[in-house]
Amino acid sequence: MSGLNAEADIAVVLALGAALFIAIGDVMHQRQAHEVTDEQVSHAALLLRLLRDRRWWLGSLVAAGGFALQAAALGFGSVLLVQALLVTSLLFALPINARLSRRRVTRWEWTWAALLAASVAVIVTVGNPTAGHSRASFETWGAVVAVLGPVLVLCVIGGSVLKGPISAVLLAVVSGALWGVFAVLTKGVVDRIDFSNWAGVLALLSTPELYAWAVVAVAGTAWQQFSFRAGSLTASLPTMTVTEPVVASVLGVVILGESLRPGDAGWLTLIVAVAVMVLATGALARGEAADAAPRATRH
Repeated sequence: MSGLNAEADIAVVLALGAALFIAIGDVMHQRQAHEVTDEQVSHAALLLRLLRDRRWWLGSLVAAGGFALQAAALGFGSVLLVQALLVTSLLFALPINARLSRRRVTRWEWTWAALLAASVAVIVTVGNPTAGHSRASFETWGAVVAVLGPVLVLCVIGGSVLKGPISAVLLAVVSGALWGVFAVLTKGVVDRIDFSNWAGVLALLSTPELYAWAVVAVAGTAWQQFSFRAGSLTASLPTMTVTEPVVASVLGVVILGESLRPGDAGWLTLIVAVAVMVLATGALARGEAADAAPRATRH
C-alpha cells in the first residue's frame, strides 16, 4: 500500500508541474490568437498565421513541456487524479495573466481560487481515486467514437454556421473534449513506452493509441485557436476548461475502469466538491478571459 501511495505522491507533484507549464502555454496562446492579426480571417488562415508566429511556437513549446509532465504523471496515477490536479492550471494562469496585463488580482478572483484549490484537495483526498486499466479495446474506443463523434461533428458545424459567443462555446466544447480524449490516450501511450531495447521501441510504434494521440493533439490545438478567435474569451475559455476534465474523467471511469472510493459518508462531500470545482473553474476562466478581451480589442 505504501508503494501505491508513493506513486500517487509522485503523480501529484508531476501533475502540478504540468499544470504550471500548461498555464503559461495557454496564456501565451490566448494572447497570440487575438494579437496575430486584426483582420477577420478563416480558420485555416488563422492557423497558418499562428504557425508563422514565434511567440505562438514558444507557447507551444512550454505547453509541450506540460504535456510531457502530464504523461509522466499518468504513468504513476489515474486519469481521475491527474485531471483533477490539472484544473489548478487556472491558479497559475491567474497571477501570470495579471502580471502580463499589468493589473492586480482581485479579492473576488482570490476567493474563487481558494475555493478551487480546496475543492481539488477534497476530491483528491476524500475521493481517493484509483487507477484502472491503461488501455481500452478497439470495440470500446469504437463505442466512444460512435457516441462522442457525432456530438463533436454537430458542434463543428454549428460553430462554423453560427457567429459570436455561441460559435466560441461550440468550438470550445470540441477542443475541450479532444483534450479530454488526449489525456486518456496518453495513459495508453505511456504504458507502452520502453526504450531499453528495440523491441520496446517497435512495440510503441505499433501502438494505435500513439497515432490517435498525435492526431487528437493537433486537432485539439487547432480548435482551441478557432474557439479563441470565434468570439469573446469569456465564452470559450470557461467552456474549454470545464469540458476537458469532465470528458477525461468520464472516459477514465467508463473505458479504463477507474473509480472513486469516498466511502458511504464521503459521497455527499465529494459531490459538493465537484460542483464547487466546476463553478470555481468557470468563474476563474471567465474572469481571466474578461481581462484578456479588452486588451485583445486594442490590437
